[in-house]
Order: sequence, then C-alpha cells, then structure tokens
Amino acid sequence: MDTLFQSYPVGLKDVELKEGFWEEYGRLVREVVIPYQWEALNDRIPEAEKSYAIHNFKVAAGVAEGEFNGLVFQDSDLAKWLEAVGYSLSCNPDPQLEEWADEVIEYIEKAQQKDGYLNTFFTLKRPEEKWSNLLECHELYCAGHMMEAAVAYYNATGKRKLLDVMCRFADYIDEVFGEEEGKLHGYDGHEEIELALVKLYKATGEEKYLNLSRYFIDERGKEPSFFIEEWEKRGKTAFWNPSDHNKPDTSYNQAHIPVREQTEAIGHAVRAVYLYSGMADIAALKKDEGLKKACKALWNNIVTRQMYITGGIGSTHIGEAFTFDYDLPNDTVYQETCASIGLFFFAHRMLLMEAEGSCGDVMERALYNSIISGMGFDGKSFFYVNPMEVWPEASEKNPDRKHVMPVRQKWYGCACCPPNLARLLLSLRQYIYTCSGNTLYTHLYIPSKAEVAVGENKITLEQNTGYPWDGGIRIKLGLEKEMEHTLSFRIPGWCRSFSLLVNGEALSCEGRTEKGFVSVSRPWKDGDEIVIQMDMPVEIIQSHPEVRANAGKVAIMRGPLVYCLEEEDNGTNLSALSINTDTDFQVTAEASLMKGAVSLTGKGFRTKETGWENSLYQPYRKEEEETEIKAIPYFLWGNRKKGEMLVWMNHK
Repeated sequence: MDTLFQSYPVGLKDVELKEGFWEEYGRLVREVVIPYQWEALNDRIPEAEKSYAIHNFKVAAGVAEGEFNGLVFQDSDLAKWLEAVGYSLSCNPDPQLEEWADEVIEYIEKAQQKDGYLNTFFTLKRPEEKWSNLLECHELYCAGHMMEAAVAYYNATGKRKLLDVMCRFADYIDEVFGEEEGKLHGYDGHEEIELALVKLYKATGEEKYLNLSRYFIDERGKEPSFFIEEWEKRGKTAFWNPSDHNKPDTSYNQAHIPVREQTEAIGHAVRAVYLYSGMADIAALKKDEGLKKACKALWNNIVTRQMYITGGIGSTHIGEAFTFDYDLPNDTVYQETCASIGLFFFAHRMLLMEAEGSCGDVMERALYNSIISGMGFDGKSFFYVNPMEVWPEASEKNPDRKHVMPVRQKWYGCACCPPNLARLLLSLRQYIYTCSGNTLYTHLYIPSKAEVAVGENKITLEQNTGYPWDGGIRIKLGLEKEMEHTLSFRIPGWCRSFSLLVNGEALSCEGRTEKGFVSVSRPWKDGDEIVIQMDMPVEIIQSHPEVRANAGKVAIMRGPLVYCLEEEDNGTNLSALSINTDTDFQVTAEASLMKGAVSLTGKGFRTKETGWENSLYQPYRKEEEETEIKAIPYFLWGNRKKGEMLVWMNHK
C-alpha cells in the first residue's frame, strides 16, 4: 500500500444529484421512505411490528408514561432515521421534516442524564447495570449511531442541540473508558462507535474523540479478555438467555485476537465491517501502517473468498455471520442489508487509503445489487435478508429457511436495515468523487454536478449518464481559468473494452490505465468535455471451483447488475431450468419494472416433469425441452407477485 497516498471525499454540499437512477431513489426516500419510517417509529403502521423507539425516548424524557419496550438497541433505529433526515435537509430544505427531527431531539436531550449518559433501555429498565454487559447490550453501539446522527444534522442545519448532547455523552464515555487505572479497559460487543467518534472529531476538532476511537480499536482482543472477565463478574450468564452459562466466543465480536493481527473476516458480519471501517479511518488519519496492513488483509479475505456476487456478506443466519472461505450457500444465505451497507463503507475508506479501482468495484457491486434489493420500489417494504434463491414454501415450512422472506416486510421489531438504507441513499453524493493532490477521481457514475476546490481555483464537473442501463458517461467541465490537472475515471472490472474522447478527439488508453483508473493529465479549460463509452454486453459468470454451492451453475450479469429469474416470468420450479450459455440475449426495455430498466431474454431448457407418477427416483434419462428464459435485475425481484427467485442456475 502506498503510504504517501491520501485522499478526501468531495462533500455532500459540493455535489448535487441530477435527474436519473439515483435521484429517483433519493426522491423516493425523501418523499415516501422518511415519512413512512417516521410513522413506523411512532408505532402508527397498521399490521407492522411496533418500534417503540420514540415511545422509549418520550418515557425517558418524562413527557409520557409507560415503560421501555422493544430490543436493548432500539435507540439506534431512531438515530439512523435522524441521520437520514440530516442528509435529506442538506440538499432539500423541508420545514415539516425539520420540525419532526427537532421534536425528537428535544426528547433525546431531556432523556440525557446529568453525567451525560444516554440510553433508554438502561435508564428505564436497568439503571444499576450500566456498562456491566458491553458484550451483548449495545450501549456504545447506540451511542455511535446517535453521534453520526448528531454530526449529519448539525452539518445540514447548523443546529447544535443534538451535537452538544452527544459531545457531553462522548466526554462521559472518555471518562469511563481508557487505559488509566480506575477506568474500564473495555469496548463494545457491536462495533460502531469507532467510526462515529471519528466523525465527531471531524465535526468538532476535539482530538480526544479521535484518540478514544483509536483506544477502542487497540484495546480489542487483548489478553486477558475483557469480555470473558465481564462475563465472569456477572455470574457467567448471558443477557439473551440467562440459562446459558457457556463461555462467550469472542471471535463472534472480532475480539479473539488484537485487530492488527487479524487476517480473516470472522463473526457477525455487520460488526466486522463497521470495525474495519473504523480501523481504516484511524489508519488514514494517524498514518498507522499496522492498521493499514490489517485492513488490506481483511479486505482481501472478504472480496476474494467470502463475498457474494451481489456484494453481500454473511453466509449464515446463525449469528448473522461469516463462516469460512468459499462457503456461500444460496438458499440459507443471510446477506443482511446492513452488512452490504457496512461493506460499502469499508470499501470507500479503502479508496481513501489507496487509489485502487477494485475497491470502487465492490462499492458499485454492493450498491446496485444487495443494498437496494433491501427496499421495495414502493418505499414501504423492506428485506432484512437478501437471499440468492427463494422457494416460498420452503421459507414457510423449513425451519432452516424461516429467515428467508419471500416478500418484503412493512417493518421489523429489529429494524436496523430500513433506516440504514435511507441514510446511505441520501448521503450517496459524498461517495462519487475523491481528491488527492493534483488528481480528481471519479468512482461512481451518477448524473450530478460537483464543485471541487483545487487550491485557489475551482472545477465544476457536470456528469450525465444512463448508468447502470448503458455504459456511456459524459462529463463537462467548468473552470474560471485554464489549469493543469489530472482527472481519473474508474473503469469497472466488468468492463472489457471502452473508448475515451476529449472534446471529440479519441485518445489512446495505452499508458493511461493503472489500478482500474484511466487518467488524463492536461491543461483543462472551461467547456472541455470527456466522453467514456464502456461496452456493456451480457456476460455469463461462474464461481471459483471451491464455491460448492455454485458447482455446475452460472449467473448472468450486464454491467454492474446481477440478474435473476423470477417465477412471474419463468413459471414454477426454477431449479428445472438450464440456461443455454451460447444464447444471444435479447435486451428489452421494461418500464413496467422501473424507468429505464432492461430485462434479458435467452434460450434455455426445462427438464420435463412428466412420467414420474409416484416415483421419487429413476435411472437418469435426458428428457428436456427448449424454452425461453427471462431475467430481471436482482435488485428489482419481489416487486411483483410472491414467487420463486433464482440467481445461480444450471447451464448447458
């Protein structure tokens, strides 16, 4: 890793999304998702699981009667919603939305204790047990999400109330935790505060927040184990199951060895990638080579051995966790929406440490597939789990597949994913561009207008594209005066050939392409235009031979999009279908699915189901018929009728 490389993102307020794929999503989140989630957090969605999040804060604030309800980490759902509100207000002022946010911020402020502590579960239900079960009870996790919300809301509105609340809490946490004698030498079971403290540091300039983040990272995994000692002190009991007296498996929380020694992604997937994101933050800010090395090793393990084709992670529902290299089952997969979002965060932070296009490839893969599949296009239904194949009857009747929902849900008692998705989609503007020295990098292709300060000068980039449906990108520059600069554009790993034009003149890409970027260095002037045309053919994809779940199977991709089969288009028993790998796919506009969407139609075969009568097994006989196979983008599955879905299919 190049230790001299440093880059920074072009911020939210410097980028405006224009009409296109992601602005359509942004409008959906602003106009539908955020108001819907406000109703859900207030327990006003009929037939949906109750949240209790706002109820708990009202009770803790003393403005309502009642008791704590919901899960121990319920505060975090409201925090992520508030963060999404901050991102929304940063580009689209909305008095009603701001009024809602200010209302709950009042409750949060009143719920804060005099010493700065803030957590409704322990305030209302177990006030004598604060900081006694960090392994399982998410106190610092909830604090971290509220810190992120405070920073986002302050940056958008300039209002300091929530920021001041969380600074007081962070100050108190700094008094409780640390290396000094008399302090707790611990850390949270669910990582999140590590990256949140970095954001709080950037918003306030308070160095102790950055140092506290580094402390939590460096303390993790030391011997003797904090989690084991804590478990022994509370009588060797578990919060979730008091009758369970088994010693905690600290690898589940990435605390089995110090983080600088970790090379394999292990344990709860969301916790892992949140930790790795915090590690990458500290590595970059502190120029910490040991953490950089660990981040790189963990990154490589995930993307080369434990990541789904859709950019999802987490192979098992037991613990929502990683398992082992190449274990990527399709029917019992977990692939939580939050885990894909966490991987997106980690990928972006890796880009800030190294100009490596493959990191942007993972951002893109997760974003267009496993992340947005977590929300229906109505903005009011959500997936927690994003499977690679679905058989509705199995989801209903097989206990091993109960977690695989064949339809999106209105809400969840544990609703971490819906507001997480909202906050990412509304903050997407800050992930498009980064700057390093004399180079401006473009990582995502999204219609947008960005203003980038370069020394005392400024460059405006106006990006137009039909991505992800076609691979043409047109960028027009605006400059106050001519200037020498390098513009670098990510060429995705899926792209086999592309052309590059500047002001209509074709440029040779030889010598310009390195680490997944094509770069142009020259004196730029106002009105200059760059056009990149990436070929976007349909491709048949196969897995590494050690991915046993996909042996003899293939998947379909076009550009950044993974495609799938649905029962709606192909009939029942999708497992009886085989794709003809020599087929020429027909690309067809499917506006009924989504504006701009395209489906893929090709030739295949279906195994005949006649002649079996009451037989369960027979000698092999090749009896099949030719059929047409239709595939749609994976992220759009489940938006029509309930039915089967399949990504990896048989082939001939």
